[in-house]
Amino acid sequence: MSELILNAERRAATGKKVKALRRQGFLPAVLYGTGIESIPIKLDLKEASKVISAAGGSTVVSLKVGKKTHQVLVRDIQRHVIRRDLLHVDLLKIAMDIAIRTEVPVVFVGESPAVRDLGGLLVTELFEIEVESLPAFLPDRITIDLEPLAEINDTITVGDLSFGEGVEAINSPDEVITRVIYQAEEEIEEEEELEEVISVEVEPEVVERGKREEEEGEVTKSE
Repeated sequence: MSELILNAERRAATGKKVKALRRQGFLPAVLYGTGIESIPIKLDLKEASKVISAAGGSTVVSLKVGKKTHQVLVRDIQRHVIRRDLLHVDLLKIAMDIAIRTEVPVVFVGESPAVRDLGGLLVTELFEIEVESLPAFLPDRITIDLEPLAEINDTITVGDLSFGEGVEAINSPDEVITRVIYQAEEEIEEEEELEEVISVEVEPEVVERGKREEEEGEVTKSE
């Protein structure tokens, strides 16, 4: 991936005043991290939206503030509840010679023969894997080939993967990322969940009926 660059300016507006910045096409942000105090900044909304979408949380971004350039990771992102527009973002400054931990998204490629030929169902249990490495070695995604899933009940675990030079997985090696099951298993699980829901709904009715009987009994006695 080519270098991702964000241009920023310091901002004086804080609190409710940032609404005016948003109307002007800016994205309020905060830069914090290694060797600096927290700095309120503003980004061009259109440029920031593209870069943040491409970067995710594990790609190093070059942030230019005035004459200084900081290497940062995208951290907390706030969006509008309905429109999903960016409202605010935190950018974490990192040191390129210090290892960091972050979660990297999992991306699947290929097709499982057990799904294609045997009618199995692919179940994904892990969508991100936590890794540790120097920032320069951080992968932006972890690509997993589904071709080895040839039989029903075949699995791919964290321990089955190779993460590349200088990258160590924090998740347990035995943790399952994806597996293939019989379609019938999924149906049975759905039926069990339905039974649980029904049992939960019945209990309050029994309790309520008991309360009514007690109240009626009290009325009879008072009469």
